[in-house]
Amino acid sequence: MRIRDLPHPDPGVPDVRSGFRLLVWLWRSQLGGQLKALAWGTLHMAAVASFPLAVGVAVEAAAAGSGERLVSAGGLMLVLGLAVTAGDTMLHRAAITNWITAAARMQQLLARRAAGLGAALTRRVAAGEVVAVSTGDIEKIGWCVESVSRFGAALLTAVGVCTALTVYEPVLGGMVSAGMLVLVLAVLPLLPVATRRADAQRAKAGRATELAADTVAGLRVLRGIGGEELFLDRYRTASQEVRRAAVRTARMWSLIDAVQVLLPGLLLLSVVWFGTRMALDGRIAAGELVTVYGAVTFLLFPLRLFQEFAMAYSFSRPSAKRAARVLALRREAGGAAGAGEGTGGGAGEHGVPRGDLYDPVSGLLAPAGRLTAVVCGDPDAAGRLAERLGGHDGVAGGGAPSVLLGGVALDEVPLEAARTAVLVQDKDPVLLSGTLRELLDVPSSGRITPGRALDAAQCGDVLDALARSGAGTDGDPMRSRITERGRSLSGGQRQRLALARSLVADPEVLVLDEPTSAVDSHTEARIAGALRRLRAGRTTVVFSSSPLLLDRADRVVFVQGGEVAAAGTHRELLSGVPEYRAVVTRETEGAGDGAGDRTDDRTDGGSAARGPRRREHLEETA
Repeated sequence: MRIRDLPHPDPGVPDVRSGFRLLVWLWRSQLGGQLKALAWGTLHMAAVASFPLAVGVAVEAAAAGSGERLVSAGGLMLVLGLAVTAGDTMLHRAAITNWITAAARMQQLLARRAAGLGAALTRRVAAGEVVAVSTGDIEKIGWCVESVSRFGAALLTAVGVCTALTVYEPVLGGMVSAGMLVLVLAVLPLLPVATRRADAQRAKAGRATELAADTVAGLRVLRGIGGEELFLDRYRTASQEVRRAAVRTARMWSLIDAVQVLLPGLLLLSVVWFGTRMALDGRIAAGELVTVYGAVTFLLFPLRLFQEFAMAYSFSRPSAKRAARVLALRREAGGAAGAGEGTGGGAGEHGVPRGDLYDPVSGLLAPAGRLTAVVCGDPDAAGRLAERLGGHDGVAGGGAPSVLLGGVALDEVPLEAARTAVLVQDKDPVLLSGTLRELLDVPSSGRITPGRALDAAQCGDVLDALARSGAGTDGDPMRSRITERGRSLSGGQRQRLALARSLVADPEVLVLDEPTSAVDSHTEARIAGALRRLRAGRTTVVFSSSPLLLDRADRVVFVQGGEVAAAGTHRELLSGVPEYRAVVTRETEGAGDGAGDRTDDRTDGGSAARGPRRREHLEETA
């Protein structure tokens, strides 16, 4: 495959039983390119190895005073020079192509796996590990796969040269072949030690990177509790461990380099000394000695390629193991078991299912075209349930039946159709870097414009702030740039922009997990009303315990212990279900779980007044 043809039309199904099998599968997947690189590499090195023969012929021709043989030797050198140039050029092209196509194949496979697993991916594998596999590990894997063909060409050429030397001059050829065997046997025991040290170094480096990322992410909190220096000391200690491990690894590779310089040097001295004595005794000609000397010098080149392949494999082995672990994650079809009360609807346009949303595990039902609020006493359980409603938890090993949309199991629907039908916005939405226009440029039905979505999410103050802070935007907030993960914005501003993005997408089913937890009460009330109006006729599920949202929902479902305990309107549940009232009251009084996190967008007055206003609301509706 050529680089211009990337990406691969179909990256294939990888063998993820182990890292080694994954590397073998990658090599077989580009067998044509590997054979091409092997052929060009063999031509290149065979031409280089043949130069001593041409030089030997030229020396003998000069000694014999034969001009015709000297011209023949010059012509042979010219042909070999052209072969070296062509072989080296084409080998480089083929090798780089193999490297890039292997890396591209891995990137496509990892991207598809991440898209297929959705939010379940980070529950099974750390986000840092996914990033490491998608960046540095892919480069190492591509390097190893590419180096196989050059290693094969070097091996074929080295064996050919040793065989030819033995035939050409049996005594010296046998000495060279025995010396090469001794050299290989001397280096092989050192490679596993170098590999283990390299693995230890990478493990320590990974821990240091993770510690650094955690320290930077929590720097504001660390400064608040006076723990900044403590964590910096921990990172210093970890970085010193990485340095010591790197030095130990470098020492082992330096030893391997020294062995590969010392032993070939001793072999070369032995061949020259013994060959000179044979030439002085008249047993070989001077040209034959030059040929043998040149061949021994050439053999140092394949030895370097042997070492490079050993390094490539040692560095790529843990990378391939991590990649195989990520690619081995699977979703499983939960089937339509437990359909229960979720009926009606069916497949809509382009195979996108429509109808009631029903979870057979918890018994939660969200009627089609209605606004359903879900109150759950456990925030973590609420997050898991929200992911289930989006079909995001169907990872192999779960064994739970799939969520149904219009009686159709989401796990049995093509992934693209499932993503089009149900959109889940979690409690910590991510804003990608770019302009605001790019942020809102998402696949959508076209029914809701970005302007309407921003108005519904009450983003007026956010737009004003972006317009004032953006340089070169001419006052247009849509051209303002948003930093990575929206770090320049407050928590409430990020929440509202993420809500606007979800509203622009206009999915058949929108699941919102605490969409207003970081905004003040007045803004929350306006968002609740606008959300109800804008999503009229669409299915919306909001996980929240805010009375301002609950009172505007068509239906409120109270989930306790992972199952639906009661359902009705907010006022009905508030007066008839003590457990429901306890959950809502506990949050509104600001005590307990998560209260300290809801401070981003609230002024002092708004924050302080929120609890009393909610209590007044409860008293009025009770």
